[in-house]
Amino acid sequence: MASSVSGAEEVRVSALTPLKLVGLVCVFLALCLDVGAVLSPAWVTADDQYHLSLWKSCWKTAASATWRCNSTLGTDWQIATLALLLGGAFLILLSFLVALVSVCIRSRRRFYRPVAIMLFAAVVLQACCLVLYPIKFIETISLRIYHEFNWGYGLAWGATIFSFGGAILYCLNPKNYEDYY
Repeated sequence: MASSVSGAEEVRVSALTPLKLVGLVCVFLALCLDVGAVLSPAWVTADDQYHLSLWKSCWKTAASATWRCNSTLGTDWQIATLALLLGGAFLILLSFLVALVSVCIRSRRRFYRPVAIMLFAAVVLQACCLVLYPIKFIETISLRIYHEFNWGYGLAWGATIFSFGGAILYCLNPKNYEDYY
């Protein structure tokens, strides 16, 4: 945006570029996907006989119609997975709030770097979670039937990818692009 001051002299006000707006949308989508991943009942499923989430493990025998469930918070790797995912989700929430506040005030540029740093930190935490989870699952839980990593695990990957995209967009230097907008 440009406003004229005393004749032909113009003063530039920091405009919200489309890149930062898309970055904000990426961060919002990452936050929504993280909420879905944390609440998902299906990180691992096996032939309608086994479901594993971040919170509980449920199974039933073929002869029985009732499900039996146990908490997954009894093993260290599952607690670590949950802590890493929640830590990343918290950083994404914090970066979303900072980015949202930066949209509402005039001096936006000073908030770009902290948002990008928080998003990169969230990506590292969540990538560690998403690598740790299948490795430890395969190492410790032996299912004799076909199993697959399901949509809850996929949502967490989606959140990580959108966080990375948002971080990249918040790293782009707005000075190089502001003449175009």
